[in-house]
This record gives sequence, C-alpha cells and structure tokens, in this order.
Amino acid sequence: MSTLSIVLLVILVVLIIAVVVLYFLGKRAQKKQEAQQEQIDAMKQTVSMLVIDKKRMKMKDSGLPQTVIQQTPRLLRFSRFPIVKAKVGPQIMTLVCDEKIYDMVPVKKEVKAVVSGIYITDVKGLHGKQAAAPKKKQSAFRRTVERLQEKAGAKPIK
Repeated sequence: MSTLSIVLLVILVVLIIAVVVLYFLGKRAQKKQEAQQEQIDAMKQTVSMLVIDKKRMKMKDSGLPQTVIQQTPRLLRFSRFPIVKAKVGPQIMTLVCDEKIYDMVPVKKEVKAVVSGIYITDVKGLHGKQAAAPKKKQSAFRRTVERLQEKAGAKPIK
C-alpha cells in the first residue's frame, strides 16, 4: 500500500470514530434535556407579574442567587443570558427568561407568565397594545448588499 492510501484510511477511521462518539453524546444530551423539560413542566405555575426591565447579562452580573451561579457549568457562566427583573406580588425578583419568548416579553407591562422556579417558560395575557419590536441595526455591508439588490431588481423595493 502506498503512504497516501494509508493516510486516507487512517483519516477515514478517525472520522468514523468521531461520528459514532458524537452520535452517542447527542443521544445522552437529548435524554438529559427531556428529563429537565419534564421537571420544568412539573413545577410550572402561572403568576401575574409586572416586568420592570429585561437585559441580556452575564450570569455573575445578573443578580441571581449565588447558589444558582455556582450550579451552572463553568463554560456557561461567561455567556449572556436573557434576564428579566419583575415585580411578583410584593417583591422584586430576578428571573431567567426562555430564549424563544424573550422578545415577546414587554417592558413595564403587566403579564401573566408561566414560571418554573426562576425560569420564565411562557408569557400569556399580555395587557395593553403590543409595541412592535425595534429593528436591529444592520451592518454597513448588509445595507450595501440590499441597496445593490434593489437597484439590480433582485429584491422588491420597500
């Protein structure tokens, strides 16, 4: 056998092993997520709250209890989480919001939210008018590409 075929064979074997390992790790992570989702569903309750503020913050700057910060994995401590400050009953609480509904949560409005511990999983009963979410600022490159597409006729003019 030539050295090229041996090298390609070794690379193929390493890739197959990596795919198998990733498959089993993915199955294990999926089982963990399902168990966590069952716990969240078992503990959920609907509460009425006044949302004071919402931000994406690092875990250590969020104002969450120290035990929550210590229980999070080390790699996640430095990422930004959607944090909501809300008045629930007579006290002001810091809650973690689900990423899927973070944009739907209105600021300075009263809502009925489904909460599981310190985790907001769903927002219901939005009172008042829903303000349209502000558009994200586009980069200069994206604006230039869209302008050129409009001139070329590839994209309809707004």
